[in-house]
Amino acid sequence: QGKKLSDALRISAYVFSTGLLMFTALVNTASWFMQNITLGNFWQTAWLEFYDHVEGDEWTIFLVGAALVPALAFWGFNGILLVADITGKPTFITRYRIQLGKNDPVDRKKLWKAIYTVLGNQFFVSFPMLVPMFYIMKWWENTFSKELPTFQWFLVELSIFTVVEEILFYYTHRLVHHPVLYKHIHKKHHEWTAPIGVVSIYAHPVEHIVSNTLPVMTGPLIMGSHIVSVSAWFSIALVTTSISHCGYHLPLLPSPEFHDFHHLKFNQCYGVLGVLDFLHGTDRMFRQSKAFERHKVLLSLTPLSESIPEPPKKEE
Repeated sequence: QGKKLSDALRISAYVFSTGLLMFTALVNTASWFMQNITLGNFWQTAWLEFYDHVEGDEWTIFLVGAALVPALAFWGFNGILLVADITGKPTFITRYRIQLGKNDPVDRKKLWKAIYTVLGNQFFVSFPMLVPMFYIMKWWENTFSKELPTFQWFLVELSIFTVVEEILFYYTHRLVHHPVLYKHIHKKHHEWTAPIGVVSIYAHPVEHIVSNTLPVMTGPLIMGSHIVSVSAWFSIALVTTSISHCGYHLPLLPSPEFHDFHHLKFNQCYGVLGVLDFLHGTDRMFRQSKAFERHKVLLSLTPLSESIPEPPKKEE
């Protein structure tokens, strides 16, 4: 038994160290390529041209980077999804629907209500919150530098942003599920038991501040990040949450099964990455479901709802 244990430990150490070395080599290669070929040339040149075009006006740079670019990413991605939600075309997208038979097509009256709320949150909640953020970022004296951060440093920042968002979103999300707050605040977001992409920021203004916006803003505020990093992070966060709510498990995109299950069951899967859900046991029902088996990146053209279907309902 002792020999078997030592052999197992030795094999595990070998596999782990080999995997770690391969991962490190891959990251370093990608970092070198991005820094010396992409960021080091094209992006640095493009950034300086933009900087000169706006004559270094920091407020204009901040609005473009922190508001305009992320908004275009959000509406550009969701515009494609809305076509599929409203028309049912292209069928290439709609055949990947998670909750079959739901939003097929979407209720237009309910959709317009959601769009008006989302626009209201963007213009009257998110935008005003950028004003104090601008002055805090100016205090850091790095946000509007002419020199872009290295790709390696951006990856470090991205990791920190993700961890900060996971912690803040998980606990604020559980907070608004408290019966007192849920009734008056979070219930609005859960009107969509089968969500679509645009409802990712369909929420009560208080929830949009506490649970949607602050968790995303806090990382860059702590790090004093460059505006390009802030812009990329805000765009990634908006597109990612749109994918989580989109209702389609599309090939090559991150799996939305986790958060879709939250909208279906309400008391499961509160976080983004699922780490805190695992630690707190708020994903137990999810782990016993078919949705958990489907919670992976789809690498084929066959919808997971077909390859891993829900079990047939028992007849009463």
